[in-house]
Amino acid sequence: MPWNPERLPDLGGRTYAVTGATGGIGYFAAEQLAAAGADVVLVSRSAGKLETAARAIRAHAPRAVTRAVTLDLTSLASVADAADRLGELPLDGIFLNGGPMEFSIRALTRDGLPLLLGAHTVANVALIARMLPVLADRPVRFVHASTGFVQRFRPDVRDVRRVPRSGVGAYTKAKALTEVYAFELERRLRARELPAASIVTRPGVGVDAKTPEREGIRDAATPYRANPFTPWAQGKDAAAWSGVRALADPEARGGEYYGPEGGLRGRPVAVPLNPRTAEPAPELAEHVWQELHALAGVEPPL
Repeated sequence: MPWNPERLPDLGGRTYAVTGATGGIGYFAAEQLAAAGADVVLVSRSAGKLETAARAIRAHAPRAVTRAVTLDLTSLASVADAADRLGELPLDGIFLNGGPMEFSIRALTRDGLPLLLGAHTVANVALIARMLPVLADRPVRFVHASTGFVQRFRPDVRDVRRVPRSGVGAYTKAKALTEVYAFELERRLRARELPAASIVTRPGVGVDAKTPEREGIRDAATPYRANPFTPWAQGKDAAAWSGVRALADPEARGGEYYGPEGGLRGRPVAVPLNPRTAEPAPELAEHVWQELHALAGVEPPL
């Protein structure tokens, strides 16, 4: 049967974690999974916002089961603590969606890394490296959030540590590195015949103007961001569809890439891989793999 993002299969008995679950795409991914019966672990840095998100989900899906784990992606110490807590859960998948959307080339994480590289890429590498020894023998899915900017701007990832001159450039490079890492992770899982899977997604364009209201998440009291792409975009609820499909579709496979069928918006479909990130030269993939783990302060798990 074709995948219908507005009518998910019964996910009862499944457990999924979603980072960045207190707003935007992360919140709606968590809500959709919970409404389909899954036990959802909300992951974000603010305990107060986690409580607000849990209430909003239960208001929309009264029988939803949610748990919460605090995680600050700008702190590798916080990542290590969250990895220990998440590793204790019977996870079927984790949507690595979180990260600050502060397009600054000067801002740093608490560990002194460039903010966008550190929070969007290195923190997830550290999280997976710490969780994988516990989870690798399960069919757990690691779902990585990327952006269409990677295909459009084609950033150079050879010098992992170099920060581009613009905030958008820094964000795009961080996501390109995420893609290289995600596909290399999948190759290494396959080489060891492990059941875990690594899948990449992109949301298209999700805008506040087309996002349904949820108390404390998207309402008159929350900040509104104007977006020039609004006429061609979708709500953040629809922007969550690709990540949800990668997590929950029984037919999804490691090494695939999901995005909106229309590019900017639409139902989630498997999209063509970008050979620059999915099939780089083996020596480049190895270099990126080693550099990211070095920045994360962890030994590569594979």
